[in-house]
Amino acid sequence: MRVLVDTNILISAALNSNGTPYKAFLKAVTYPNKGIICDQNIEELRRIFNRKFPQKISLLEHFLSIALMAMEVVPTPIEEAEEEKFIRDVADRPILRAALNVKADVLLTGDRDFLESGVTNPKIMTAAEFIAL
Repeated sequence: MRVLVDTNILISAALNSNGTPYKAFLKAVTYPNKGIICDQNIEELRRIFNRKFPQKISLLEHFLSIALMAMEVVPTPIEEAEEEKFIRDVADRPILRAALNVKADVLLTGDRDFLESGVTNPKIMTAAEFIAL
């Protein structure tokens, strides 16, 4: 299964290696699954850590150095997709666009804008749902 992992899951996984998001991240990057991250996720991760967790930048960089070896990094397409209109937060739309572009089976997120969107392809799942799958 191709799984695009959203920023909020990655933040939680980087900060807590005992939590559900970390377990979902591990499942996403472990065969037979293929973990995917788009360049916008990486930029957003760094921006959020700089703003909210400046004392933990080295933790993020350590997490990323390992995570990026296990994940496929994809560009975020510029051209908008029709399905984006269902995502309330326009800042989240490029993440869906990337998931659609790489034909992800799952978009792994905790973001309500995705979870309440009604988008069914890719399947939008929380960390707990993905672990239970």
